[in-house]
Amino acid sequence: MAEGERDKAPGLRRELGLSDAVGIGFGAIVGAGIFAVTGIAAGVAGPAVLLALPLAGVAATANALSSAELAASYPQAGGTYEYGYRVLHPWAGFAAGWMFLASKTAAAGTVGLAIAAYLERIAPGLPGRAVAVVAVVLFTAVNALGIRKSSAVNLGIVAVATAVLLAFSAVGVARFDASHLHPLMPPSGAGGVLRAAALLFFAYTGYARVATLGEEVREPRRTIPRAILITVAGVSVLYLLVTAAAVGSVGAEVLARTDAPLAEAARAMGMPELEVIVSAGAVCAMLGVLLSQLLGLSRMVFAMARRGDLPRPLAKVDARSGAPRRAVVLVGAGAALAAAFGTLRAIAPAASFAILLYYALANLAALRMPREGRLYPDAVPAVGLAACALLAASIPPRTMGVGIAVLAAGFIVRAAARTLAGPAGGD
Repeated sequence: MAEGERDKAPGLRRELGLSDAVGIGFGAIVGAGIFAVTGIAAGVAGPAVLLALPLAGVAATANALSSAELAASYPQAGGTYEYGYRVLHPWAGFAAGWMFLASKTAAAGTVGLAIAAYLERIAPGLPGRAVAVVAVVLFTAVNALGIRKSSAVNLGIVAVATAVLLAFSAVGVARFDASHLHPLMPPSGAGGVLRAAALLFFAYTGYARVATLGEEVREPRRTIPRAILITVAGVSVLYLLVTAAAVGSVGAEVLARTDAPLAEAARAMGMPELEVIVSAGAVCAMLGVLLSQLLGLSRMVFAMARRGDLPRPLAKVDARSGAPRRAVVLVGAGAALAAAFGTLRAIAPAASFAILLYYALANLAALRMPREGRLYPDAVPAVGLAACALLAASIPPRTMGVGIAVLAAGFIVRAAARTLAGPAGGD
């Protein structure tokens, strides 16, 4: 689709203010990361997960600043897909969009599985995969109602989840025992810390959901950078507080033995009431993550379909709700399949590699964007790009191979879609 034709196509509505955007950022992050991936990272790095967490936070901050200035200059749906397309090359933009779809569809399934793991603490015997699929279907339906209703649901979820995490932190800090931090470094040394940081980077990356929804944010040049920075700063403090409380009170090995690490920590403290509260809060938080991921995925599909990189009928916007309902249904189906057949510990590393590639392209685009659009010096995207490369290098080669194969499959899909649809311009 040519640029002029694309601009005349039905668009999304700018209905999100600063509080909505920050809420979506928090909702995208405060869930699978702190409630689930923390346990996997603790198994890799031991107590040094407390070193991996700020390392991932620094990488996330640099990437967040790059995303912020790009989103301020190009406030369209699609995030790095849009930036890569305009600033780098159409194939680079497609690579970013495709890897976002791959990683976040898998991550949505991961969140569904983590929801089931925590629900097991509250109601033992529930069929975990069925619960995960039902959760995906339910929030696909909410997504289809439009961005305003989705944002209202999300803000309520974020408030509950944050309150639960602060309560857990207060109890954990009161029981802090420094002996749980010795020995600090894992047997794998710095490599284990880097691997854990790569996993935790995946847990931070929901801040970019604000950029992906850029076409629905009011005053985007002002609102998007502020929302991203508030989100990353707030979540970084919360993550470090909760992780320090958990590791210091019960030890990293307790977190590593389960897919529900904070609930397991509460159990190890001998506090069954806190275990139930944490489990309920985790379910609430991860429902928020699931909703946010489905929102971001559907807007990415919309943006890619509008340019003809995916079948163009997926770009149709429902006149009543303002939502791209066909895209919503497609990503809901993909996430449901991931929840039905995936495993948490298999999906998380592969999703981490895909999202690192996505952000590497975002940093490259920030380095190449016109000088007049810059908000920050070149050092910011340079640090972000270096951090992505360093963390990606720590991921096992087999996982990298899977990611590269997924990307190759995407290029085949793009070639087929554009051949069937006819010339779209931009290549």
